[in-house]
Amino acid sequence: MRIEDTDRERSSDESVQAIMSGLDWLGVVADEGPYYQSKRAELYDKAVAELLGGGHAYWCVCSQEKLAATREAAQASGKKAMYDRSCRGAGHEPALDGPAVLRLASPESGETTIDDLVRGPVTFDNSELDDLVLLRSDGSPTFHLVVVVDDLDMGITHVLRGEDHLTNTPRQAQIFRSLGQEPPRYGHLPLIVGADRSRLSKRHGATSLDAYREMGILPGAMANYLARLGWSHGDQEIFSRAELSGLFDVEGVGKAAAAFDLEKLRWVNQQHIKATPPAELAAAVLPFLGAGEADDSSRLELVVELLAERAVTLVGLAEGAHCFLSDDLSWDRKAVARFLDEEGLARLAALAQQLELLADWDESNVEAAFAAALVDLDVKLGKLAQPARVALTGSKASPGIYEVCVVLGRERTLARLQRVAGELASGDLPLAAPAG
Repeated sequence: MRIEDTDRERSSDESVQAIMSGLDWLGVVADEGPYYQSKRAELYDKAVAELLGGGHAYWCVCSQEKLAATREAAQASGKKAMYDRSCRGAGHEPALDGPAVLRLASPESGETTIDDLVRGPVTFDNSELDDLVLLRSDGSPTFHLVVVVDDLDMGITHVLRGEDHLTNTPRQAQIFRSLGQEPPRYGHLPLIVGADRSRLSKRHGATSLDAYREMGILPGAMANYLARLGWSHGDQEIFSRAELSGLFDVEGVGKAAAAFDLEKLRWVNQQHIKATPPAELAAAVLPFLGAGEADDSSRLELVVELLAERAVTLVGLAEGAHCFLSDDLSWDRKAVARFLDEEGLARLAALAQQLELLADWDESNVEAAFAAALVDLDVKLGKLAQPARVALTGSKASPGIYEVCVVLGRERTLARLQRVAGELASGDLPLAAPAG
């Protein structure tokens, strides 16, 4: 891990911590580092001396006004706006001639070809490449110099980065060769765009990794989705971390920009939730639960196992778990009006009588109690299951009613049926507008 923080105006401790936190959440662990470029000045100074000594760099004392005038003149004559190399060969020295930047004396003719791992050979005309700045006037090194020096020092053999860096690559290759070294292999990955194919922005869902964590996305799902953007392995969509590590090959990277789709991310997350073992899923949902809702870990595992098939995010899973873990509920006003009328409450009373007779509280016995109540009431299951579902969960949507009773447990199931009947009669049942 390398923290590229030589740009003092744009670097901050907060941005570095955001990177570290995001990678830690994703489970991306560096083999080495972190290395901070701001603390490696001695290495960069040595490279500067080597470039100057070999005649591959020179000091430029042109003012900002002169540089702007040069660019305007080039544009006016239909040429590319670039530095005119007027200081090249002039022998300027900062100590004698005032503030100066150090520039690379790049080749003025010929071509630089990058054998890109994704795009194949890409050739650049050297006459179109500027003499880029290596040191700013305050003495701080630029991105181009430090990444080359660091790549050499760290033995980097392959660089995979966004295609927005493609035009930087021939310049950096020239720095490598000016230092007497061959550059690493480069592969430029397609950028991520919005569903409308425009540049990705917050309106498409682009935000920090922390925001996706707060949204209830599992780290494995996020890693899966990000890895799959712009890369493929046949038609497979869902990958474990081990599969990603074993299957990734740069040959599977496409050239076209990949579209970020928040709904697709949610779908991928849903698949990962379904595949996560209950104990692991219970641990993952803990931060999203209210006070006292996770006091019984074994009970929480039963709840998340019941809800995992329908859950899309950890936030949704926690919301669904609330009725099983707490008695501080609100009941859907429309569902109560529709299913818990006088007739519905009478059916629940008959159900409660059958449930109270059970010696063993398991799914088959609960189902038998429902069956006995249906016979007494002479109604179909839906006429009893829906009032029971609303009374027990506060909503008309839930997993199977037998499973709901089992996970709620005998005491809470019977108490909740009694509470709903009593509080409805007294007008004290807390009602809420339906979700959405």
